[in-house]
Amino acid sequence: MAAHIWIIVAAVLFWNKGECQEAVLHVSNGALHKDYCLVYNSSWSNISDSLSDAVKYELVNLTYSMLCDEGTMKPGSLDGKAVAVMRGGCAFSRKAQVAQDLGAAVLLITSKEEMTTPSANHTEYGKVKIPLALMRYSDFLDAQKVFSDKMEVQLFAPPIPPFDVSIIVMLALAVFTIAMGGFWSGAVERSNAGPSLSGGEERADGGDVMLYSPLKVLLFVVLMCGMLVLMYFFYKWLVYVIIVIFCLASATALYSCLNALSNAVGCSKLNVSCGERSCSVRSLLLAAVCITLAVVWGVYRNEDRWIWILQDLLGVAFCLHFMKTITLSNYKICVFLLSLLLIYDVFFVFITPFLTPVSITCFRIRIICQPTLPVVMRVPRFSAWAQNLCMMQFSILGYGDIIVPGLLVAYCHRFDVWIGSNRIYFISCTIAYCVGLAVTFAVMLLSRMGQPALLYLVPFTLITSAAVALSRKEFRQFWAGTTYQVSASDRTVMVNDL
Repeated sequence: MAAHIWIIVAAVLFWNKGECQEAVLHVSNGALHKDYCLVYNSSWSNISDSLSDAVKYELVNLTYSMLCDEGTMKPGSLDGKAVAVMRGGCAFSRKAQVAQDLGAAVLLITSKEEMTTPSANHTEYGKVKIPLALMRYSDFLDAQKVFSDKMEVQLFAPPIPPFDVSIIVMLALAVFTIAMGGFWSGAVERSNAGPSLSGGEERADGGDVMLYSPLKVLLFVVLMCGMLVLMYFFYKWLVYVIIVIFCLASATALYSCLNALSNAVGCSKLNVSCGERSCSVRSLLLAAVCITLAVVWGVYRNEDRWIWILQDLLGVAFCLHFMKTITLSNYKICVFLLSLLLIYDVFFVFITPFLTPVSITCFRIRIICQPTLPVVMRVPRFSAWAQNLCMMQFSILGYGDIIVPGLLVAYCHRFDVWIGSNRIYFISCTIAYCVGLAVTFAVMLLSRMGQPALLYLVPFTLITSAAVALSRKEFRQFWAGTTYQVSASDRTVMVNDL
């Protein structure tokens, strides 16, 4: 279970001028037009920022050639035209100089290999005066089918605005998950605590697993660190273990969520005979749906265009189920756990780069960007439509940045139930989480680098919940946590409330 609650840096991808950058190849033939992905080196080639300013060129198909020499072609035979050639045979700069000598205005290198940054020796950069970019050979074949051989092309690279609507979507998704997980935990506590408060019996725990001692919390964090280190050394094998575990855990979590939802809306149970037992048709259908969705994600996890929707659905269910299942017994344990994880997050983000040649921080970033690993919520960057032609760009937030503060939010709601405080702790802590996450994104946008989200979320949520307890003169009960520490008058209020 600990393998799924890493504290991941909340990151938005920024593209640095002077390095690999995506552009758009706008192909047209009269009224018909289509866009394709280009990769170019912005320190080498200047490309227009907008389609309206981009020059239109006739495209000449020389993909049967690598254009490493002029061959039988005469100088000036490609005057003012864009030329498409095949990758390989010689350096990019050599192809560009040959195309330039033939009078070409643009060089497009079609590639069957992975798209990489076109580069050359610094001494050769100044010799090339025409734009040079790579495109997929499969895209070129598609363009031939759509436009035949008569094509006109324009190259442009629209800038990515620093702010993207996906950040708002991510914020709403995280706050929704936190609020629903905390509400669910409190609702379970209310249903379980009713008999104990009215009849004096021992209270049933709201979750299946309770962290009630600092030693358990410390072991919990050590296991998380150990798992990350193991992934660092054995990533090639453990990645598949993580995927299998997530499929099983997310299917179970989604079933738990849907089953609770169907109970809440009053769906009737249809029973059929199953030998000596009766089976719920609703349960069987829910189980089939949940298993199917988990298997679909496992099979199509690399399909970035749409699989992120299913990954986020399973991720929300996983976080909700975790917050309902794992409970913290008191505020003291909350402070201990969240403080340790704050140190863990900051250490791996800011300290490890100074300790290791290839830091675990960089490894964590690589894990985040792996579409095969279900460790983050992902929302496509809507304004990066040009870059999305090449590879989907995402705003991302780790499950741990939802689950860890969510455990505190869940505790606040359970404490509300214990003292009958009309959800004041729950609402305050949820608002604090929302503000803390908004601050995280704001700092990230201003600094243009990923931030350890717990650096902001932990202080906001811990301080806010403590301030509410102090203002209500309930800090002693809030710190101790159990219903046995609550005064008799508060018990009477809670019994009346139930």
